[in-house]
Amino acid sequence: MGYENLLYSKDGSLAFITINRPDKRNAISIATLSELREAVTIAVEDTEVRVVIFTGTGNKAFIAGADLKEVAERDLLKALEPGIQGFADDLTRFPKIFIAAINGFCLGGGLEIALGCDFRIASTNARFGTPEGSIGIIPGGGATQRLPRLVGRGWALEMLIMGNPIDAEQALRIGLITSLVSLEELLPTARKMAEHIASKAPLIPRFMKAMVHYGMEGSMASGLALEKFAQSALIETDDKTEGIQSFLEKRPPNWKGK
Repeated sequence: MGYENLLYSKDGSLAFITINRPDKRNAISIATLSELREAVTIAVEDTEVRVVIFTGTGNKAFIAGADLKEVAERDLLKALEPGIQGFADDLTRFPKIFIAAINGFCLGGGLEIALGCDFRIASTNARFGTPEGSIGIIPGGGATQRLPRLVGRGWALEMLIMGNPIDAEQALRIGLITSLVSLEELLPTARKMAEHIASKAPLIPRFMKAMVHYGMEGSMASGLALEKFAQSALIETDDKTEGIQSFLEKRPPNWKGK
């Protein structure tokens, strides 16, 4: 597909979206964000695609933030537009699974896009940070809310207020990422994860994602009730019957997605 700032490819049930602005360290411009929205919409509407993997061109940056030339020209009305925050919200809301394969700098808006993904894995050269305070603004793509929910209030405040990047090992320790691999193993590891997810009954990752994201926004009681209703819906599916039968017969399941 023809994009100026992205590369999009598909391999069976997997879609790959690569931010392709290496001369700008893959910074997110308005045009790039528009293309990201279009590419994600295509992946979401493609019934074959089960998992989407994001990464950045080269080994220096996943996404090194927003395009500062555009930020310098942004006014009040522009700042109130959904922008990266809205895009990250979409990643959380859409039923497909999104994996951020983070290579190099993951800063500002790049971190906020990664925070909107369901899985974050990184190479050893990855660096994470929220440097917005050093240019007189705060994050506007969701970091002030998603980061403390993921790593806790203390680490979120340190990252947000101090603004100093943390390395990949520290990101792993605080739970910002779940896997740390060499740069050479980053995409193979992301692919392996995606293939494993895609091998499950189609409704399972979708329901699991909804239970966690929506359940954590309410009380424990409401989340547990939601879980029961979801399990009751799945208990009536053909895939539940096939899953049990294939296990008992010691054969691979033939999922139908219903």
